[in-house]
Amino acid sequence: MNNDVLANAPFVSAAVAFFTAQLFKPFINAIFERRMDWHLLLSTGGMPSSHTAGVIALVTSIAVTQGVGTVAFAIAATFAAIVIHDAMGIRRAAGKQAEVINEWSRILSTIHREGQFNPENLKTMLGHSFSQVLGGTILGLIVALVVTEKIVGL
Repeated sequence: MNNDVLANAPFVSAAVAFFTAQLFKPFINAIFERRMDWHLLLSTGGMPSSHTAGVIALVTSIAVTQGVGTVAFAIAATFAAIVIHDAMGIRRAAGKQAEVINEWSRILSTIHREGQFNPENLKTMLGHSFSQVLGGTILGLIVALVVTEKIVGL
């Protein structure tokens, strides 16, 4: 049994894809928003989806190294589907709700200028759009194929 975690192509692929996506976020944001936001390195949301990149890299590497008929692939694919659904659905909806709550907080703060109301902004960039998930999917596939080939030598 090999105990070298760096020889575990699915694990390394997922980790590299996740961290690569996080590293890309400030630069991709700078292209579209015309400003560099270094906080995106440690933030959820944004382009590309690091969650998607990580789980797609995991699934792809398992498919390549162990096959799609294995229990490991079934577990990873189910896990990926849940993570991606959560990122595009539940977390995105929570982010939209946070935007509405933040707007109401600003309105209440204006109404109660004497300081009785202290607004606390909620984080709004929680989930992902389809294009952000697609970006994560493409990144995850590429990273998995490159990393798995380097480690396993396919």
